Amino acid sequence: QVQLVESGGGSVQAGGSLRLSCAASGATSSSKCLAWFRQAPGKEREGVAAMNTGGGGTYYADSVKGRFTISQDNAKNTVYLQMNMLKPEDTAMYYCASRLWFCGSAPWASYTYNYWGQGTQVTVSS
Repeated sequence: QVQLVESGGGSVQAGGSLRLSCAASGATSSSKCLAWFRQAPGKEREGVAAMNTGGGGTYYADSVKGRFTISQDNAKNTVYLQMNMLKPEDTAMYYCASRLWFCGSAPWASYTYNYWGQGTQVTVSS
C-alpha cells in the first residue's frame, strides 16, 4: 500500500504561482510513476504532469507545458508540482496518484493508477 497526501493548494490571482506537494509513505518503492491529475466541477479528471520515480522521463499535458514543472525529492519521498502563470481555467481539485509501472505508456489513463491522494483545491481568480 502507498499513502499519498497532497498539500499546498489555495487561492491565487491569475498570473500567480503555487507549489503543490505530495508526500508518499508506505511501499513507496513499488511506485514507478507519480502523476498529478486535476478535476474541475462538471469536468472529467485530467492528467497534467507525470514523472518516472527513478528518473528518465517527465510528461506534461499540452495545457500546462511551459507553466508547470513536476519534480521529486527522493530523500523526502515527496513529489512537487510547481505551477506558474496560473490561469482561471487551472481552477480544480488537484490529485496526486501513483502506479506500479512506468509513465511512458498512457500516463493520463487515470484507471491505471493504483493509489490516490485526497486532493488539494486550487482556485485561480481573474
